[in-house]
Amino acid sequence: MADKEQQAYHPAAANGYTRSGEEATTFDAKELRRQKHQKWLLYGVAFVVFQTGIILLFSTTVIKVRNPKFRVRSATFDASDIPTTNTSFNLKTNVALGIKNTNFGPYKYDYSTMYFYYGEAEVGSVVIPKSKAQFRRTKKFTVTLDLASTNLVGNTQLANDLSTGIVPLSSRSKLTGKVELMLIFKKQKAVDMICTMEVNTATQSLQNISCK
Repeated sequence: MADKEQQAYHPAAANGYTRSGEEATTFDAKELRRQKHQKWLLYGVAFVVFQTGIILLFSTTVIKVRNPKFRVRSATFDASDIPTTNTSFNLKTNVALGIKNTNFGPYKYDYSTMYFYYGEAEVGSVVIPKSKAQFRRTKKFTVTLDLASTNLVGNTQLANDLSTGIVPLSSRSKLTGKVELMLIFKKQKAVDMICTMEVNTATQSLQNISCK
């Protein structure tokens, strides 16, 4: 009779197997949730790293404001004005200029004046019109002025230079304006231009132009 009762008592064993199955199912569910949490955490970290990279790239390229560059590119002269004596010069000059803007926004600048010098003596000046250099572009334009040695009467060095056909000159100017980014940010930028060059009276050209 006792054996029959033991054999008939199967529910306890069945319940044991059921609990083991439930525990396994619960473990699998927890493991799945843990893996999902890790996956979302990795996604979150990757997103933060990506956003940080984008911000750094944006701040070092688009938002960073660089100084535009103002340069003398070339010049032409009226042939009839090329000096034929070794005492003075009076040149009607067309000077090609360039304003290089490497920013991601236009550079708007005000009126300015460009001066030309022989040594420390001024030999000419011209007004730079108010305008703007478009973003990532070089604005090219030409100004016309007279270069004259009126202030150099009796200068023996000028006589020597004219005799060799090479007259060294320098030019200076300063632009003041703003770089505009995305129509929101505005950054004041002043651009200094100092160039040295030589007028070659034989070839009627401007040579050895160096700007900084």
